Parts: sequence; structure tokens; C-alpha cells
Amino acid sequence: MTSFPLKPSQDSLETACFVSEECKVSSTDNINKVAHLISEGKIGGVPTETVYGLAANALNEDAVRKIFQAKSRPFIDPLIVHVCDMQMAESVADFSDDARKLANAFWPGPLTMILPRKKCVPDIVTAGMDTVAVRMPSHKMMRELIKKANLPIAAPSANPFGYVSPTKAEHVIEQLGDKIDFVLDGGDCECGVESTIVMLTSTPKKLLRPGPIKASDIEDVLGEEIDRNPKKNEAHPQAPGMLKSHYSPKAKLTLFEDIAEIPADFSGEIVFLKRPDNPLKNHYWLSESGDAKDVQKNLFSLIRSLDKISKNGIYCQKPTSSDDSWLAVIDRLGRASAKS
Repeated sequence: MTSFPLKPSQDSLETACFVSEECKVSSTDNINKVAHLISEGKIGGVPTETVYGLAANALNEDAVRKIFQAKSRPFIDPLIVHVCDMQMAESVADFSDDARKLANAFWPGPLTMILPRKKCVPDIVTAGMDTVAVRMPSHKMMRELIKKANLPIAAPSANPFGYVSPTKAEHVIEQLGDKIDFVLDGGDCECGVESTIVMLTSTPKKLLRPGPIKASDIEDVLGEEIDRNPKKNEAHPQAPGMLKSHYSPKAKLTLFEDIAEIPADFSGEIVFLKRPDNPLKNHYWLSESGDAKDVQKNLFSLIRSLDKISKNGIYCQKPTSSDDSWLAVIDRLGRASAKS
């Protein structure tokens, strides 16, 4: 990939970061540059273990507004605040005993908790609610960036609102390169889907968004059941990713359980969870073995790739397993196909 600044200027070498084979934007020097840009109110793409985020200083209302503008994101949709340690986490939210249990068990990692907010968090981050979504990512580069900036970072997925989430730096450049100030390339995302979100301010506690951390594992730590299918309020979502139509490709996406459901004359792309025994030219698969983690990791990346070439739509196999390791995939596919 050719080196280039996302926003060319006379001093771009000093202020912009690059994505190329020669300069992966992964050196300490570049992390320092990006930390400085964030402290100045700039926004840009950053890697996490889940998906790439669009980062801004979470305590700077003007910077956060740029996120909404770049993504065309509605202001009713709250953001997740990313922190590097418990001290920073406690500066933006009030932690109950249960919240500490979950933090000890799953942080750093792909779990977001909805907690009572502190006054320092701007309304624009929380959509005016008295709660805030908080996460401590496990991606080394992201945590180092937060530490260097010494600021909590708001970072929704770095893509136009409602579209498939990015899992590679080039995904961010393709869609937001002319609207942001930098991209920090941390390689492919390990999880491939957004974090699990659990609300701890309600009784019972609620699973607002399934993700890499299973609901059953959360219940084991808490010693109680959580509501896995809470009632959704699309007019005022309590967390990101709760709208009926989301994560959607431009191509028509249709789900199937049995291949017999696909019309015989369908000439578009067909995606299987597991490699088919005798794949045809238009057959693609998310895992060689059908492993849930593999499917989850590859889902957005494959759908995004097929969306570029699809002329007649995409059929994608839907998991039928009741095991909660599949909940995240089922959720994302359901929302991605909702607009079709």
C-alpha cells in the first residue's frame, strides 16, 4: 500500500499518520503523535481487539461532535468511553461491587458496562442519559494510546453509521479517509465484532448487545441470571448497536438456514458458516471448521469484501445453534439483513 497522508498539507509529515507496508503506524513515536492529535481535538481511526474505532477525546464536546459528523451518526446513539486502567474508569463512572467483579474477570477485554456517569462526561457522549458505557480494551496499541494521551477516548466503529464495521485499517481509509485526521494501523482485529454490552443499572441486569464475552460467563461471575432479550427502545437506545437495522452492506443480504431456501437461479454470492464439501465458484465460507470464534472474526471482513463485488445480492447462512457463543453472530446478521 502506498504511503500517503489522509489530509495532505505542508506539515503533514509532522501532523498526520500514514498507512503503508513500510510504516504501519505502530511505532511508539507514531503513538505519541496520535496521542497529541487527540489531545488537540483531532479524530481518527484506531485499532481495538473488536473493530476499528473512530477516536476522540471523550471529555471534549467539540471533538466528540466531529465523530457524529464524520459518521453521520444520530445524536440519540450513545458512545463507548475507552479507558486504560481502573483509575481512569472510575473518573468517568461509578462502580458497584458487581461492576468491579466483571472488571476483574473480563478487563482488559471486549466487555462494555453501562454504569452511572460522572459529571465530567459530556451529554453528547451519553445521549443525555445519566449512564455511560465504559470499556477497557485489551489491544496493546489502543491501551498505550489512551495512556499516552492521558484521556478517556470515545470510539464508536470507524465507518459510516449503519454500515458494516471495519476490521482493518484500510477499511477505515476507504470510507472515512477524507473526513478524519489519522489512522493508526494495528493489524486485523482479533474478535471481529463489537464488544458485549451489559447494563448494570437495571434490575435484572440486561444484555444490551451480545459480543465476544458470553452471557453465560457474565452470569457465572455475577452469580445471577441477566435479561438476555430486553425490550428495545429505538427512539432512545440505551447503548450502541441497538437499532433494528445496523451493520448493513449496500447489497441485499438474505439469511438462510438450509441451502434449499436459495432460488435455483440465484447468481449472487453465497456465504456458509463452514467450508462446504464441494464449493462452487460463488461459494464463500467464514470458517474451515464452523467454529463460532472463527465465524465471528471473519464475518464483517468477508461481508464487506463481497459487498464490493456483489451485483445480485448475498445469501448468508444463519446459525441455528442455541449455544450462546453464537449470539453475537446471530445478532449482527439479523441487523445486517433487516433493511433488505
